[in-house]
Amino acid sequence: MLHPNQFRVMEAWVAFNLNEAPIHTEHDGDFNVVALMDAASCFLLSNGFISTGQSEMRNAEALRALEEAWSHKQDFPQQLMVSSGQRMNQLLAEARNLGIKVIEVSEDELQPLIAEARESFREHFAAGRLH
Repeated sequence: MLHPNQFRVMEAWVAFNLNEAPIHTEHDGDFNVVALMDAASCFLLSNGFISTGQSEMRNAEALRALEEAWSHKQDFPQQLMVSSGQRMNQLLAEARNLGIKVIEVSEDELQPLIAEARESFREHFAAGRLH
């Protein structure tokens, strides 16, 4: 199991779906929210709404997410962790192009890092703050 105290700030980022079930909108259809989070601080660095009609992020969306995450400290991490089985090929390819080592781990291993963010998102969404 991974834990935030195993990392230094900006050493590793985690890419994951913030939502556990697609978010439905009347006008634009269903979406997943892909987040980039610092593994040590659990600070959400960026997120992007990706239509469930797409199989994954497009190249421009992946670049935007990485650039937004970079903007917080003007630095990239040494590694990017992603749950094995997540469809994030564009994001992982762009990360590798930037010299970031990509590590695939099981969803169970990521839970201590991402559970609180997912819970907070679920509560926020359930309160009707996102439309």
